Amino acid sequence: MTPALSIDHLFVRYGRTDVVKDVSFSAKPGESYALVGESGSGKSTILRSVVGMVRDWRGKIEVDGMPRQGRIDLAFARHCQMIFQDPYASLHPRRTVDATLLEPLKVHGIRDRAERVVQMMQDVGLDPRFRFRFPHQLSGGQRQRVAIARALMLEPRLLLLDEPTSALDVSVQAEILNLLVRIREERNLTYVLVTHSLPVVSFLCDRLGVLRHGRLVEEAGVSALRTGTFAEPYSQELYDASLGAGDRDLAALQEATRGMGM
Repeated sequence: MTPALSIDHLFVRYGRTDVVKDVSFSAKPGESYALVGESGSGKSTILRSVVGMVRDWRGKIEVDGMPRQGRIDLAFARHCQMIFQDPYASLHPRRTVDATLLEPLKVHGIRDRAERVVQMMQDVGLDPRFRFRFPHQLSGGQRQRVAIARALMLEPRLLLLDEPTSALDVSVQAEILNLLVRIREERNLTYVLVTHSLPVVSFLCDRLGVLRHGRLVEEAGVSALRTGTFAEPYSQELYDASLGAGDRDLAALQEATRGMGM
């Protein structure tokens, strides 16, 4: 089976410094794979390299068997999209929801645009009455739903998620995570998630890779988060450090989820 995303011996350089060092991993079609690690470990840089936002890299990146050349192109945009951490920063403040969702359809010459916008808003749980509102007129959760809808407009098969819930409070975080679970199942999507939250990984993902100082030190099934058993000392330290606050986050997340009847 051809991987949905394959990273092979990836190095990424900022200036004279390699911030990603010889990283290799792959995500299977339909899988949800997480990259975890402390801040500065290179997690987001890897996703930005995949979509062409970072150009100074060497190694091999393949999406559905097609090699990436370090640039953004229309065919790739229809196959892979990225959702960012801060929905307020990633949405143009002077564009309505309608204009934001219409833009990718116009660029790619897709017809029946108004109908697609309304349908996508409904699919992500946004009232179509919000169609002509601006980002500042929406809550944080509503803005992130707009960002998810924008990413889905071209019906991609691979979504790159860069801390998609970290800017939200716990109850809204649970809503967005449940939405991501649902649309993955409905659309048979592949996720590659970057996060520092192990409870989010436990809720959303099948496997995880642990990054430290730009290197992938371990891969494990999400079951390792339930048993607390990792092979590498750093992975174990990361897990142990998540206990307490991580348990509280998970308990709050579970409580919020139950409150929504899910």
